[in-house]
Amino acid sequence: MSEPAENSTLGRRHRVRLAVAGWHLTLGTLCALTAFPLLWAVLTSLKPANEVFTTTPLSAHPTLDNYADVLTRWPAGELIGRTAVMATGVAVGQLVIAVLAAFALAYFRPGARPLVLGLTTVSLAIPPQALIVPQFLLTARLGWLDTEAGLIVPQLGSSALAVLVLLQHVEALPPSLIAAARLEGARPAELLWHVVLPGLRPAVAALGVLVFITTWNEYLWPLLVTPDALHTTVQVGLAQFETAEGINYGGLLAAATLTSLPIVLVYLAASRRITDAFLTSGLR
Repeated sequence: MSEPAENSTLGRRHRVRLAVAGWHLTLGTLCALTAFPLLWAVLTSLKPANEVFTTTPLSAHPTLDNYADVLTRWPAGELIGRTAVMATGVAVGQLVIAVLAAFALAYFRPGARPLVLGLTTVSLAIPPQALIVPQFLLTARLGWLDTEAGLIVPQLGSSALAVLVLLQHVEALPPSLIAAARLEGARPAELLWHVVLPGLRPAVAALGVLVFITTWNEYLWPLLVTPDALHTTVQVGLAQFETAEGINYGGLLAAATLTSLPIVLVYLAASRRITDAFLTSGLR
């Protein structure tokens, strides 16, 4: 290899390495900026009350008193349990609706399919807050205030995104597999259970985790339908740290840290599956 060609190759490799290093530096900086508020909250939760507003991130006298107060004086177990029931119920309900709707739209192809898909897409542009009043009135008339049904059932109407995402995955299944099952005489229920659902397992798991996390962080709807502070969810229960004497920031951040652990663990356990499911849905 001649010297100019070798220099050109080395220069190109050097530029590629610099570009990769630049991307890593940029992504690392963005990750640090994103994680900074969370890290600051955790460090502040370890500070005594007289150090909460200091500008130094580390406490001179770190303590676990805030966590002890949360576990003894705040109904953490009840709130976390009720929130888990709500999030699980909404996730399971939305997935059932989305799987059945996607299967019907993909394989039965009703004449109203364009209209259904259009309305489903348009519904994504409607903010959930616009439906709060009719949903609340209906929930109150059904006697579902301060109940799990009142927390879960009205939130099942926000299944449009799950339907559209699963529809892509259903239509991406091999047509030969579906045709073979039909030739064997598989009924629609058998086709869904034995052929379609196994192929949708990664997408269903990813969507379930995302809906679970979104519902866990829901604040407005639980605030309306569960006004009793002892029978509400985590996000509403955090407001109990705001009293007439002021806000107990140490306790608030300690409670927020503790109640964030379940969804952090759920996401870490399924993060790769979530990424793969949405990447493959865009490539198929």
